[in-house]
Amino acid sequence: MISFLRGKLVSATPTQAIVDCNGVGYELAIPLSSVDKLPQAGGDVRILVYYHVVAMEGMPQLYGFMTEGERELFRLLISVTKVGPKAALLILGGMSAIALKGAIVSNDVKSLSKIKGVGAKTAERLCVELRDKIGEIGGLEAAGAKHALTAEEQKLNDAILAMISLGYKQLEAHKAIRAAMERLGPSATVEELVRQALKSA
Repeated sequence: MISFLRGKLVSATPTQAIVDCNGVGYELAIPLSSVDKLPQAGGDVRILVYYHVVAMEGMPQLYGFMTEGERELFRLLISVTKVGPKAALLILGGMSAIALKGAIVSNDVKSLSKIKGVGAKTAERLCVELRDKIGEIGGLEAAGAKHALTAEEQKLNDAILAMISLGYKQLEAHKAIRAAMERLGPSATVEELVRQALKSA
């Protein structure tokens, strides 16, 4: 079992990263939530790894995460009925780890359903099957789950969800809102971020 990789980041896209470890290049599938935490290409990186073999195909795949919390959530997500690794990465990329835990613990099916690839039935399964497990891993207290986000995290999440509701794909919405935040600064409102993102799209 590979626990983590330490080396040089060769390249990264919104869906994968390649890490050079002493001359061996490892390709890892990663969620959008980890992409933001990666260094520039050529920089030193330590990335946590989950090794998964697709049962039907027998194909091994490495999944990478920049925090232990993301990896633990990934493990929990793929334990849910009809949620595979690809869907789990999309879910992690659609909402911050804290927001995701909060939505599951508080049974916020509506917010979960806005994530690309997550319908109402899947959102309900996430809540039913993971609510108690989320509490076990100690990620947050159920009572205060929805209030654990920082103001900036909540703002970004709301703006991304707004873009998705307008018909943008999750990846496009994420990139557009991040770019808008960099241009307008942290004091920008959700409406201003969405307006700027729409101008640049």
